[in-house]
Amino acid sequence: MNPPLTETQTETAPSEVHKQLHLKTYLLIGMMIITGPVGNLLLAKSTKQVGEIKVWPLSELISAFVRIFSSFTIWAGISCLIAFIIAYMLALSVADYSFVQPAAALGYAVIAVLGVTILHEKVAPLHWAGIAVICLGVSFIRGTHPRTTGNSD
Repeated sequence: MNPPLTETQTETAPSEVHKQLHLKTYLLIGMMIITGPVGNLLLAKSTKQVGEIKVWPLSELISAFVRIFSSFTIWAGISCLIAFIIAYMLALSVADYSFVQPAAALGYAVIAVLGVTILHEKVAPLHWAGIAVICLGVSFIRGTHPRTTGNSD
């Protein structure tokens, strides 16, 4: 029979904690990169389907409000944006803001791709170049530790 493990033997090795922190952080950032742009896409698509909204007379505004909020697409978009905010808060609880925010900027590439493929928008070459620069900048933080302050577990 093996003797019981001491407290130091049951603790997770620092490199294992580091790997878990990286995995958790990257999963949350990945969720942010997907849910934010998809939520915004669904909101854009839904409001474009409603058409022009007139604020006067008041009956027109109320009618537009009912059309917007009776749409499944708008509620799906709101749900995605709620998931984005939850993932964002959780990511900030395990990683530094200076790590999370730049990494989440990869969502700009997702936004452009969704705009072109789903909404049939035109994206200028200069816009694509800007997105490429952002993605290149994000690649520089990839090798850094997600948390430089406080307790890292």
